Amino acid sequence: MLPIGSVVILKGGTKTLMVFGRKQLSSTTNKVWDYLACFYPEGSIGPEYCFLFDEDDIDEVVFMGYSNDSNLNFEKQLLNFNSAEEQ
Repeated sequence: MLPIGSVVILKGGTKTLMVFGRKQLSSTTNKVWDYLACFYPEGSIGPEYCFLFDEDDIDEVVFMGYSNDSNLNFEKQLLNFNSAEEQ
């Protein structure tokens, strides 16, 4: 999982997006997406400019966000949660 603050370009896209959420539930489809992002450098300018996507949708990682022990622990919790859901 990319850390918060990572900047990506999606497949077929030209605009950079900054990740500000992970494992997000869509309220309209009940699908869990890997990432929630907004335009970069603009930032979050409204819900209509937020984008949900999965790891497979990423074409390029332009910048890797900050990661520390808290982030690594969160990623471990996500892995454990995903493993428990699959059983």
